[in-house]
Amino acid sequence: METLLNVPQGTFEIQRLPYRKNEQLRAWDAADEYLLQYLSDQGELTEESRILILNDRFGTLALALNTFKASAMSDSWLSQQATRLNLSANNLSQTAIELHNSLDWPEQQFDCVLIKVPKTLALLEDQLIRLQQLITENTTVIAAGMVKAMSATVWKLLEKYIGPTKPSLAKKKARLIFVKVEVQQQFENPYPVYYPLENTQYKICNHANVFSRESLDIGTRFLLQHLPENTEAKDIVDLGCGNGVVGLMLAESHPLSQLYFIDESYMAVASAKENFSQALPSRTADFSVADGLTDFKAETMDLIVCNPPFHQQSTVGNQIALTMFRQAHRVLRKGGNLWVIGNRHLGYHIDLKRLFTGVNEIAANKKFVIWQVKK
Repeated sequence: METLLNVPQGTFEIQRLPYRKNEQLRAWDAADEYLLQYLSDQGELTEESRILILNDRFGTLALALNTFKASAMSDSWLSQQATRLNLSANNLSQTAIELHNSLDWPEQQFDCVLIKVPKTLALLEDQLIRLQQLITENTTVIAAGMVKAMSATVWKLLEKYIGPTKPSLAKKKARLIFVKVEVQQQFENPYPVYYPLENTQYKICNHANVFSRESLDIGTRFLLQHLPENTEAKDIVDLGCGNGVVGLMLAESHPLSQLYFIDESYMAVASAKENFSQALPSRTADFSVADGLTDFKAETMDLIVCNPPFHQQSTVGNQIALTMFRQAHRVLRKGGNLWVIGNRHLGYHIDLKRLFTGVNEIAANKKFVIWQVKK
């Protein structure tokens, strides 16, 4: 797959994360190209321009605009790591971009804000509310995305929190939205949201980019009904933890075990950390924003429970799940167990059988299947 981005700002080698052999997808889309071409044609940016980039998936915009030393904000650890690696691959200094996560925003005001529209519109809403403090009526605000991602809600959110919008013509199925800043009132941020966890006394925190923010999703509900109980596992991982509900319930049924919560979303790990500390204030656990189990030593865990995501932004596939399965095989001690839930049509058992000797179906319904495998 093509890895050389050719835009008016230069030519850059840009790759996606996680890496995979025979990658079929580029690290950028037509909306990135459209936006960079527009900025070049307008010629309004100067060396002093303060630029903020939101949701730049693999650092495409940040690299192309590296001479401005822009700030880039993302909720994704993989996005930030891809930006770092792509800077190095292009012999650019790590200081060329100032990276921020979704809960650690810069405090300065910006002359130009570039928004790649995220898949989760609650995240966009959270970002627009936070953005109000960082822009003035002179700030240029441009949202970019593929036309299929530009739902009516995107326009409404931009107009509600920032100001009137004007669309560009569509090119290669991509579109820009120009937003005139007319911030008149400051809105209270509704995120994070909270809901009572059914059949418990716990109240669950969910930041804006966490899946199923307002209630327990049906997949997790099914998994909670069939979690391993009273095992001798000393070290337990909630892999791809989201809001940490699965790990929390495992901690409750395993009072002597050490729990590890891992996700590549900063908002997910923040949610899991709050939920654990509020529910079990006398317990300690480990919380990591990372690429799965990459940083774990081999054969150090006894039980890993995983509900793998099958999409990365708008890209659907099993790559992330396969990576998690391989990591789990390396990190599990001999005799350790991996529990996986997935949509029936994904057929995870086929991939699991390539790595593990035994794959047992624990439970199934019309939509989900839970498998247990032992190392």
